[in-house]
Amino acid sequence: MTLRFIGTTSEHGNCPTLYEVEETGDIVVQGDRLTDPEHLAQLRDVGEHETFVVIPRALLTRFTPKE
Repeated sequence: MTLRFIGTTSEHGNCPTLYEVEETGDIVVQGDRLTDPEHLAQLRDVGEHETFVVIPRALLTRFTPKE
């Protein structure tokens, strides 16, 4: 699996960051883990292998494809 750096809105190489899996076009998201119990309780259909990260809207809007 080859990851291609898409972009970040952070300084000094910290998260949040977006990557693309070159072979599939899927997106990998790096960010702070969601830990707020109230927010976690509102999530649905969560698999044991899944985790959640918080991504600022500015990161997604800056690097969303414009097609």
